[in-house]
Amino acid sequence: MWMSGKISEKNVKLKRAYERPMDSDGKRVLVDRLWPRGVRKTDAAIDYWVKELAPSTELRRWFAHDPSRWEEFRRRYAAEIEAHREEFDRLRDLALKSPITLVYAARDETHNDAVVLRELLLAHRYNAPSRCKERRRLT
Repeated sequence: MWMSGKISEKNVKLKRAYERPMDSDGKRVLVDRLWPRGVRKTDAAIDYWVKELAPSTELRRWFAHDPSRWEEFRRRYAAEIEAHREEFDRLRDLALKSPITLVYAARDETHNDAVVLRELLLAHRYNAPSRCKERRRLT
């Protein structure tokens, strides 16, 4: 089902993997490439793990959570996400339907990949007509 419109800010929350899951989180989506250290899978209550949308190992190592590299990290990470458009669109579909929480392990709550991914989800307007045309051609 293709939906159009913009995602509400309240539909995309951010939360560290070390914080307790709550019913208000909605669907919990782990956005890191690596499983958070010391967190048991049963305790994390992760509904989806989108490794494809996580920063590449090279980008993650280059950034090293250095705030002075933040702007360049944001630019490079957005380019990586563009290369995984299908996965990004699936995540957008999910956020359009119900609340989601992007779960991450980083200590820095303002300079991490989940922050960038949330910004992109909220800023991008879904282009339903062109998507429907693509779908018809594929079937």
